[in-house]
Amino acid sequence: MKVIAAAIQMLASEDKEANLVHAEKSVLEAAARGARVAALPEVFNWRGDKNDENKNAEPLDGATAERMARLARELKIYLLAGSFLEAIPEARKCYNTSLLFGPDGRQLARYRKIHLFDVAIPRGVTALESETREHGAEVVTADTEFGTVGLTICYDLRFPELYRALADKGAKIIFIPAAFTAFTGEAHWEALVRARAIENQAYIIAPDQIGHNPKSFSTYGNSMIVDPWGRVLARAPDMPSVITAEIDLDYLATVREELPALKHRRLS
Repeated sequence: MKVIAAAIQMLASEDKEANLVHAEKSVLEAAARGARVAALPEVFNWRGDKNDENKNAEPLDGATAERMARLARELKIYLLAGSFLEAIPEARKCYNTSLLFGPDGRQLARYRKIHLFDVAIPRGVTALESETREHGAEVVTADTEFGTVGLTICYDLRFPELYRALADKGAKIIFIPAAFTAFTGEAHWEALVRARAIENQAYIIAPDQIGHNPKSFSTYGNSMIVDPWGRVLARAPDMPSVITAEIDLDYLATVREELPALKHRRLS
């Protein structure tokens, strides 16, 4: 079975409506190019000052989720709402949450980012996501007509045990929506994305933010779609854009059969 997938690269800002309009136009473009699966990046609907995160968070049935559900239903595609800030009732923190919608607009999966980006690299970037965001705790997959998919977000990429857990749950395609920093991305983004594809013999769809946000850090871009052999099938240019590539599940099955590394594991 083959399916066209799209990864959408954005430069999200504090203007939520502008971000949503851009996201919708990009998904429309992806569908027009034959994509049955489209993925938006992390914090695609709003990205600004961390002190304003809580007031820009939304419930799971809020305006952003409704618009994405309607878009998936109208286009009859699988749509990953990369992530948005999910409001936690009566809490000062929020979740960073990814939603997967099916072609009927139904919510198929909800993933709350497990690993929060708390780093201080004096020569590069400082961030403390846990000041305003809450850790998720659940490994999340969803069944689709083309097999099981797994959900992760950005900094999760550095924790291979999460991806192995997704492979153990049957994931053949794994999403990594991101807002990867320019500093760390230049050194590690491609290496890690390709490694997660190779070691779990899965397709990776990794839509990233691109460029400088004056209220946040600069992001790396280079959104990618990678096959289970580690080959980069599509890579975004240094601008907001839409990339597409063919996901071939028969090829994935061949890779897993000819090099059955997942079956050869001795440690768990």
